[in-house]
Amino acid sequence: MLFKYKGFDSLGQKLKSTVEASNIKEAKAKLKVKKIIYTEIKENRFNFTDSLSFRKAHKIDSLILSVISRDLSIYLKSGISLLNAIKLINERYKKDRKLSPFFESLVTFLDEGKNFYTALSVQKSVILPEFYMQSIRISEDGGILETVLVELANYLKEEDKISKQIKASLAYPAFILGVSVLMVGFMLSFIVPKITAIFEQYDQALPPITAFVIKAGDFVNDYYQILFIGVFAFIFGFAFMMKKSYNFKYAVDTFMLKVPFIGSLIQLGELSRFAYMNSILIKSGVPIVQSFKLGANILKNSVIKKLFEEASLKVVEGERLSKILDNSKIYKVDIAFIQAIAIGEETSQLSIILQNLSELYSEANKDKIGLFLSLLEPAFMLIVGSVIGLIVVAMLLPIFSMNFG
Repeated sequence: MLFKYKGFDSLGQKLKSTVEASNIKEAKAKLKVKKIIYTEIKENRFNFTDSLSFRKAHKIDSLILSVISRDLSIYLKSGISLLNAIKLINERYKKDRKLSPFFESLVTFLDEGKNFYTALSVQKSVILPEFYMQSIRISEDGGILETVLVELANYLKEEDKISKQIKASLAYPAFILGVSVLMVGFMLSFIVPKITAIFEQYDQALPPITAFVIKAGDFVNDYYQILFIGVFAFIFGFAFMMKKSYNFKYAVDTFMLKVPFIGSLIQLGELSRFAYMNSILIKSGVPIVQSFKLGANILKNSVIKKLFEEASLKVVEGERLSKILDNSKIYKVDIAFIQAIAIGEETSQLSIILQNLSELYSEANKDKIGLFLSLLEPAFMLIVGSVIGLIVVAMLLPIFSMNFG
């Protein structure tokens, strides 16, 4: 738990910060070791607003973690000790209510003599990715922490960049879709009923398409509340099942991989992520078996994740990854990926091959995402235009038939 304190350091400067300890006695002991004279110390009890963000450890943003890793690497390469480097970074986030306790905890544990990996593991302020933690652990033991931190920073930055690009590119199509749904709903709810009132004055049979649109308009008018609630219930239920039910998520992921073009996008993205992470882990000195297992943990598609998880278990038995992937019945990945892995295994250059594969698949995925998003907007416009055109034609057909009659 965290304890807030006020006091003076050995130079007589005022201090106001936090210290992490299991109880107040331990907190006082830690302050004494730091030669801090405290005037006030108490448990950091959060109010309701604070509890929303502090009560549970939160996931740190990828871009922030990337910047922290890059800066930490720069400080370490400059000859600054790890403890002082953390203190320097902490100064920048002093006013950040989420990250300040994180750095304070690291400073406390490093002061106690713990290594960087242990300090990251023991702190309870933020949740760090497992692959990040293992990379830190192995690189710290191997004395290549500065190099691996740079690799991790680049990876996290690229992941954040791709994620933001996709979100930004989807914003406009999503806006178009939302406006279009509202427009169609408005026409069915207000325009169609008014035109229908004109048709009721004449005793003549309506064209099938007109009758269908009128019934659709009546249905929207009568059940719009149920429809509105139903849509939100479906979205909430789908999100809940994807999070809580592995079988449901696995079925959805299987279906998505079979969708033309979308399945290819998903596969390219997952293979790129797996290849890049394993190239970092293997370069950091992580054993290949453990590297494959950790690399599988960062995958989002449960089908491909299961494929590499089972492959990592078989690699322990001495089988080659390329052969396992080629014979797998779970899912067939790109044959070029398997062949490249086989070359890397034969030449003992797996880390380099994986890095090249990551760059290749990442570029291919970017090109496909760009193409997909460029086609998405006109596709939406075409669909919406067709629906609105159908409604207009359905309303005009009876008028033309009456005029000709």
